Formats: sequence, structure tokens, C-alpha cells
Amino acid sequence: MSHSVEAKAQYNFNKLQKRLRRLTGQAVMDFNMIEEGDRIMVCLSGGKDSYTLLDTLQHLQRVAPIKFDLFAVNLDQKQPGFPEHVLPEYLDKLGIEYKIVEEDTYSIVTDIIPEGKTTCSLCSRLRRGILYRTAKEMGATKIALGHHRDDMIETLFLNMFYGGKLKSMPAKLMSDNGEHMVIRPLAYCKETDIEKYADRMAFPIIPCNLCGSQENLQRKHTKAMLAEWNKQHPGRIESIFTAMQNVVPSHLADNALFNFKDLQTGGDVIDGGDIALDKPDIPKQPALEQEQENNVVTINLS
Repeated sequence: MSHSVEAKAQYNFNKLQKRLRRLTGQAVMDFNMIEEGDRIMVCLSGGKDSYTLLDTLQHLQRVAPIKFDLFAVNLDQKQPGFPEHVLPEYLDKLGIEYKIVEEDTYSIVTDIIPEGKTTCSLCSRLRRGILYRTAKEMGATKIALGHHRDDMIETLFLNMFYGGKLKSMPAKLMSDNGEHMVIRPLAYCKETDIEKYADRMAFPIIPCNLCGSQENLQRKHTKAMLAEWNKQHPGRIESIFTAMQNVVPSHLADNALFNFKDLQTGGDVIDGGDIALDKPDIPKQPALEQEQENNVVTINLS
């Protein structure tokens, strides 16, 4: 590699790293994910997302004006061929506190789910229960997961298409029993950026196909649909995510979320006014503007 090519590659990597760190910091601030004195359990699966999450949170820990602790947890589910040495060796080099939890959920799942069927749903529920228990045992105040922006968008469509609900994957979530707070600091980060970063950092990736289960076809199809949309209409994914942050309950149809029954003239003015009565124009395709200094994509709907 020539000096100029190498220098350009390093420049692009520096921009990528800066963007991921900035977006993570922004999400942390927007949702008040991390507070003074927090002890955060970072769930490390061995995939690109969780490695990037840990790396980015370690940087934030060094530069943030508040003090908080991090420790990593990996769940060894006893899938055949799981490389047990990879994560301990990596975490030992980092010098970070960690815990490897060994639970044979693989046998439980394979006993219940017929061969060839998707095991992801049951596996996820079992994993969640174990992680909640571990967080309590380890004194964690927050549980950090590596889901990113694209995961959240895909989940939105999966819930609409297959669940009949308008909901996604929140950036911050309290468990049903009120004991645990789950945070997703990569909520603003694109999957393509994370892929590039993980590749450049040469994280020791552990594949997620060791159980032999078929891939979640519904999510796979949704991901392919979104990719095709973005290919044909650049900026559509950014527009969808922006819409998730700009919800107008009075212009939907959930009478448990908005009190339509008691809506009367002379009452409080509702945001949006009588625009809903007009036949809306088809919005213009969002124009993408690349900011040269920080390479941030902004949406112009005007």
C-alpha cells in the first residue's frame, strides 16, 4: 500500500471512529443513558455490534465528565463449536473486568424447537432472563446492548407487518419488573459504519450460526426490503428513523394513546391543527446533504 493510499485509509477511519463516538455520545445524552456512579454491564456476544459497543463506551468512559464503571458479560450457551477461548483472551488484553456465564440453553432450545426451525425467539428469552439475573448478582445499574439504528428500523416494520403494532426497539427500556434498565448506546449508529469499524479494528468475531438454526427469515426479508428501498431512494432510511423521533399521536388512530372521544371545539389547540383534513401532497424525496467536516447525513424536507 502506497503512503498516499495508506494515509487516505487512515483519514477515513478517523472520520468513521469520530462519527461513531459522536453519535453514541449524542444518544447517551438524549436519553440520559449513563449517570454518575453507574455500573454498566456490557453484553458481549462476540459479534461486530457488541465489540463496537464496548470499544466506544470505553472511550466515552475516558472522556466523559462523569465517572462510571464498565464490565463485560458473555453468555456461553454451549453451542457445539463455540470458541470458549476467544473472548477471555480478548478481554484479558483489554484489562477490563468481565464474567463468562456458562448456561446450556442450547440443549433446552434444541429439545423444544423442531429441527430446522428458527430458535432465535426462545433463545433470546432464555438469554434475557440469564442476563437480568447476572446483572443483579454483579450489582449492575444499567445493561448495555449493541443494537443499532438499523435494528430499530427493522423491528418497527417487523412489528407492523407481523405483530399489528406500531412499536420498535427503544433506546432505553425498563424491564417489566422495574428492576433493570436496558440501554442501547448505538441507537443512532448505522450498521454499515459498524461493519466497517469492526473490520478495520479486526475484532475477533464469533459467528452467530453455531446453533445450526435457520436464520430469522422475517427479519431477513425486512432487511432486504429496506436495503432495496435505500438503493432506489437514497435517504429513505434516514427519513424513517427521523419519523420515529417525531410521533404525532393526534394524527394516528390509537384512542388509548390520544383522547379522541373527548375532543371538542373550544378545547386545547391540538398540534397539527386541521392539516389532517386536507389531502396531503406527496412529500418530496428528502435531499441528502453531506457535511464535509464530520460526514454527518442531515435531512432537508423543505
